[in-house]
Amino acid sequence: MPSSADIQADAPPEDPIVLINVFKCNAPHLDELMEHLAALVRIQTALPGFVSATLHRGLNGRVAANHAVWASAGAWKAMTRHPQVVAAMGPILAIATFEPHLYEPGEVIQA
Repeated sequence: MPSSADIQADAPPEDPIVLINVFKCNAPHLDELMEHLAALVRIQTALPGFVSATLHRGLNGRVAANHAVWASAGAWKAMTRHPQVVAAMGPILAIATFEPHLYEPGEVIQA
């Protein structure tokens, strides 16, 4: 009978996921929010499963978005519990709210 380690080793790898996380803040805090988000992503780059991230500043001066790719939903979930990530979220939560959503990668259409 195979052990649980054998079963896990034979399991297909998880598919990559896309995180689109929209942050909302008061206009005077947007520059600060962007700095904190950049610091957060710099921490995430060293974590297992990180693929890429692009930060976007809203033209209305009150929103920012993070479009990130992770190797799997499991890698993303582990990142959310990492002590450095939790600590880096503190200053963000002090000035902004956020709404994260996970997506399966879609079609890329280019000119």
